[in-house]
Amino acid sequence: QPQLRESGGGSVQAGGSLKLSCSVTGIKRFSDYCLGWFRQAPGKERTGVADLDPFGPHYADSVAGRFTISQDPAKDMFFLQMNRLQPEDTAMYYCVATEGYCYSTYLESERNYKFWGQGTQVTVSA
Repeated sequence: QPQLRESGGGSVQAGGSLKLSCSVTGIKRFSDYCLGWFRQAPGKERTGVADLDPFGPHYADSVAGRFTISQDPAKDMFFLQMNRLQPEDTAMYYCVATEGYCYSTYLESERNYKFWGQGTQVTVSA
């Protein structure tokens, strides 16, 4: 069973950048999984940020052009590069995975992802 663990969260000023990492165990081939990121702001529901499969990435409208999802299967890791961060990006960020391809609607619901990390906090100050 896959296990995921996030790292790289922290505090940054608006306009700054952070790179989140997700270390993965229990996945033999990254190409067999949809890998992604969700976030949850205080008092709000979890929302999809980005996901990635062999056909390419998908991004939420709110982060498109600022965030980039990537992977390094040789290191059993995938990443979320976050640029031009804004206070509204403040949230707990979770890396996620599920078997199969990422359908275009997957980011609409956390129920589409079977495996979750514990989360890493990102705080962006104005």
